[in-house]
Amino acid sequence: MSADATLFPEGAGRHFLAASASVVVARVNAAGTLLATNQHAVNLIGEPLVGKPWHTMLLNFGGPPVLQDWLAKPARPRLLNIKTAAGLPQTLEVTVEPDGADYLLFGEVNATEQARLSREVLLLNHELNNMSRELALKNDDLVKTQSQLVQSEKLASIGLLAGGVAHEINNPLAAVKSNLGQLKQYVNSLLTFIRTSDALGDDAAGSTPARAALQSLKLEIDLPFITDDVVSLLAECNAGVDRVEKIVRGLRDFSRIDVRETWAFEDIHQALESALTAVGPELTTRSEVIKEFGDIPPVQCMRSEICQVFTILLVNAAQAMKDPGVITLRTGQEKSEVWIEIADTGQGITPTDLPHIFDPFFTTRPVGQGTGLGLAVGYAIVQWHHGRIDVTSVSGAGTTFRIWLPLAQPIKVTPAS
Repeated sequence: MSADATLFPEGAGRHFLAASASVVVARVNAAGTLLATNQHAVNLIGEPLVGKPWHTMLLNFGGPPVLQDWLAKPARPRLLNIKTAAGLPQTLEVTVEPDGADYLLFGEVNATEQARLSREVLLLNHELNNMSRELALKNDDLVKTQSQLVQSEKLASIGLLAGGVAHEINNPLAAVKSNLGQLKQYVNSLLTFIRTSDALGDDAAGSTPARAALQSLKLEIDLPFITDDVVSLLAECNAGVDRVEKIVRGLRDFSRIDVRETWAFEDIHQALESALTAVGPELTTRSEVIKEFGDIPPVQCMRSEICQVFTILLVNAAQAMKDPGVITLRTGQEKSEVWIEIADTGQGITPTDLPHIFDPFFTTRPVGQGTGLGLAVGYAIVQWHHGRIDVTSVSGAGTTFRIWLPLAQPIKVTPAS
């Protein structure tokens, strides 16, 4: 049976009405179930409606009470917004006509209401576009602000560590300076001995006074001791210079000076050592550092950024301990990820504070002693590396941060030259 015949089993005039391209016609029962519709209704809504609740085609669904209200007053037209297949609403003026045990719904486009609705849609679209532009501008401002805060936190950290780093550099330099002063005296003595030996060489080889003078000079300058000690002094000087170089390299890694701004496969253990060097004074006065490094391959990362994360966690670990404690560094690998643990025996984090430690500006330190950005910056860096940070803490017993990093980033990396 055709849709028209289902709508109007009797009455040829109504067959013409059902086929009209400008009128929505639907048959519903008293419960509100759609029994039949004309083709125009199907085309307008974009889906078959037979067997569904009558409000399937409405945007402003009022529920069965509305239908019951209509059935009680069938002659009064209602304005309803139909959700069309094109995604745009269309306003229909709908009337109800009893037809046996069922009801017929007739819907015609209401030009006035449709125009008003169209104006509202255009106005809302305009407001939405304005909001989108404002949101884009605010997002740009937020990105700039975040970048400034990251840089501010980094500069604040560098300022905090500057005094300690200067002290750390001064110690090996003082040793080098002292050793070089003593080395100068030794060299002068050795030169005197050499000159005397040369002068005595012109005398008779068997001259007893000459031999006696030479032996006396050896005793006076303690030549055997000088010979042994000069080697030790030079070794200490080399060690001091190496220490200075290591400190400067660690500080350079932290501050991103002369560091490649490209992804590269880096030794995580070397990055940890650089971070330890940068925060050396903070750690040596507060804790013992234990290293339990596993066998892990190089990790694709931004070395300077990862050094910053380690530095932030190490400083936090040192500051968490009132009395000298222990900081344990561990590394390992699971499948395609490596993990780095930094554990301390400090005061721990309370359960109420733990969910907020990565929130920007959240800090448990007194006012003026922290910006609350350190862990937030570290968390953002690890996320940027497609990694994650797990935290376990027992109040009064210490905290463990475990950083997970993928071995390779899910991006195409240009090989470093």
